[in-house]
Amino acid sequence: MRVAGQGPGMVGRYELTDAQWEKIAPWLPANGKPGGRWADHRTVINGILFRARTGVPWRDLPERYGKWQTVYERHRRWSADGTWQMILEELQIEADAADPDGALARALDQEQQDQEQQERERRGAEWAVNIDSSSCRAHQHAAGARRRPPRDFPEKGAVRVWTLMGGRRWDARGAG
Repeated sequence: MRVAGQGPGMVGRYELTDAQWEKIAPWLPANGKPGGRWADHRTVINGILFRARTGVPWRDLPERYGKWQTVYERHRRWSADGTWQMILEELQIEADAADPDGALARALDQEQQDQEQQERERRGAEWAVNIDSSSCRAHQHAAGARRRPPRDFPEKGAVRVWTLMGGRRWDARGAG
């Protein structure tokens, strides 16, 4: 699907290119149940990609992708039946076939390591930083905390016990 106002071969920002579409089209399921026709797969996938890249709620999908319910249901259905997983695996196999032994990845890693080495040499000596946990002080309340509650506060659920703190207590029972 091409967006209005764009020339042939041009696609919108969140749209699949023709080359990308050609790669995934063979692995998409056939049309839906008899009696009903599914909306165009490419339009729906473009809607799914738009939502994934922008993070908008399903209800806020632009109208050019069709009904948001259709896009949501297709995404949900294909997630549940493994269609997305199968497409991912097929694309990974194709990518591995283009570079079967990972020579390209190793070359890129080696190039990055060489650039890092050149940067270190340009800066001069390397700095080593050592972080020692013994330099972290604990809060003063963290040292020597009691392991059990104080005697004048009994365990949870028990009745509070009042004790006399010396001297005579003058109350209704003690008067007389």
